[in-house]
Amino acid sequence: MTHAFGALPLGGGRCRFRLWAPGQPGVTLLRRDAMPLPMQAAPEGWWTLETEAPPGTRYRYALGDGPTVPDPASHAQEGDAEGWSIVTNHAAYHWQNTAWNPHPWPQSVVYELHVGAMGGFRGVIDALPRLAALGVNTLELMPVNDFSGARNWGYDGVLPYAPDGAYGTPEELKALVDAAHGHGLAVMLDVVYNHFGPAGNYWHSIAPGFFRGDLRTPWGDAIDFRRPEVRDFFIGNALFWLREYRFDGLRLDAVHAIASETFLAELSERVRAAIARPVYLVLENERNDAALLAEKFDAQWNDDAHHCLHVLLTGEAEAYYADYADAPAARLARALAEGFVYQGEVSAHLGHARGQPSAHLPPSAFVNALQNHDQVGNRAFGERIASLAPPDALRAAFLLLLLAPPVPMLFMGDEFFSERPFLFFTGFAAPALAEAVREGRRREFARFAAFQDPARRARIPDPNDPATFAASRPDPAERMAAPKAEAEAYIAGLLALRRERLAFRLAGAKSLGARALAPRAVRAEWQLADGAVLGIAAQFGDGALALSTALSPPLGEGAILAGSAPGVAEAVAAGELPPRSAIAWLREAGA
Repeated sequence: MTHAFGALPLGGGRCRFRLWAPGQPGVTLLRRDAMPLPMQAAPEGWWTLETEAPPGTRYRYALGDGPTVPDPASHAQEGDAEGWSIVTNHAAYHWQNTAWNPHPWPQSVVYELHVGAMGGFRGVIDALPRLAALGVNTLELMPVNDFSGARNWGYDGVLPYAPDGAYGTPEELKALVDAAHGHGLAVMLDVVYNHFGPAGNYWHSIAPGFFRGDLRTPWGDAIDFRRPEVRDFFIGNALFWLREYRFDGLRLDAVHAIASETFLAELSERVRAAIARPVYLVLENERNDAALLAEKFDAQWNDDAHHCLHVLLTGEAEAYYADYADAPAARLARALAEGFVYQGEVSAHLGHARGQPSAHLPPSAFVNALQNHDQVGNRAFGERIASLAPPDALRAAFLLLLLAPPVPMLFMGDEFFSERPFLFFTGFAAPALAEAVREGRRREFARFAAFQDPARRARIPDPNDPATFAASRPDPAERMAAPKAEAEAYIAGLLALRRERLAFRLAGAKSLGARALAPRAVRAEWQLADGAVLGIAAQFGDGALALSTALSPPLGEGAILAGSAPGVAEAVAAGELPPRSAIAWLREAGA
């Protein structure tokens, strides 16, 4: 059923309302400036009503044994997540780019961004020409659904169907997707189906059975995916974004926290059956569940590859980086050749086995990145990789990232080696909650050696301080500085090479193997769809690396695709890979 939950305009100023509230003795529809109307009980705990309520009507529900609440399936809000829900007519938007067709997933180059930090939906629209010229072809928006307060990463959302008013209106979000399609950019949305935020979630009052009392998560009681209504609420949400907003795909946050063995497969099957056009479905999944990637989902964020690269670039070895610090180049080689590093081995950091064999999966099943919102924002001071690694090593890492067959992802600012922090920020109105978040953040880092001193912990930015959000917004002046403009030209050049020389033959690419050349150097090759062989060698050490056999057979005339800096190709021809550098080559079929 279309819009099984919430308010569905019927035309002629009438609207059908549906709320799942099992156990309530009664539910009343409240419309601002109109008489309250009792809703009618229906089987399986549903309450329904069809009445006069044209688009724009503000409404809420009065529960028979509880508070007055917004619609948990609200499509738009007035007055934040706790305010009035708004009847929304999605058919009123006139789409401009109706002939849009997304590119095949293996050709994707993803750009992750935070809508609020970029100035809301209109701010992102303004950035589209620059991003299209850069060479990315897929935007991934961090969650945009309604959260409590003025600012948030988006992972504290409580109304999954409503774009947050701080970013703009539903029409402006549609205009963003529409305009992106006009620039040749696909748009994905990050969705959170594993928990709700700590403020503004009324499901506990509406239907306590929405949650399990026998299973806890870091965010409280687990959502009860055993209930068909709960499954329908979230699967209906996935279909809603794809249908009404014409998103090209979804990235599902932290699915390892979803307490169900079957929900993800069901979501994929129902989306594929209901949406005729290609849809990208991507997971974040700590479990490294390769079985889900064999046919149900297109790809997974590959934290293993990120962690290897981060250790090679920075030498950091605390927390989860400890699982990669013993042999980072060898572990990176496995990630390049097989996808996951952990394929059933025990993670010392987690204390248990993790992952499944993944070598049979195509490279496009993995989304690799040097950083993302988690890996930057979950650092105490939000440091970017450009603040932690030397520029030449960074150039080498980006060459490896952007020319290797796995789907590459840039985090906003990566393209010009931004050093501006991206911090964890919130905007909760309740002082007690703001204090709890601030102190919880500082306790989280108390186990790290650098934060044993309470005075240093006290300097960790307060997530609820508006200045924390302001410090996380991109600075146009930084991008215009000469070294940053040079970095952006370098990234654009790599993306042009990927688009012109590699993209059309990435579907069907397969690994020909990878190996560590030294403790901080790696080499990998892939056979592309037309038989050409793509190779990359990268090293992050301080000394030159002899290449007597590393590039055997020798590279032929014209095989060099790119070097990370001037002179790298000549040095490779002379038999060595310079410190902190990378080289890519392409042997055409038959060469």
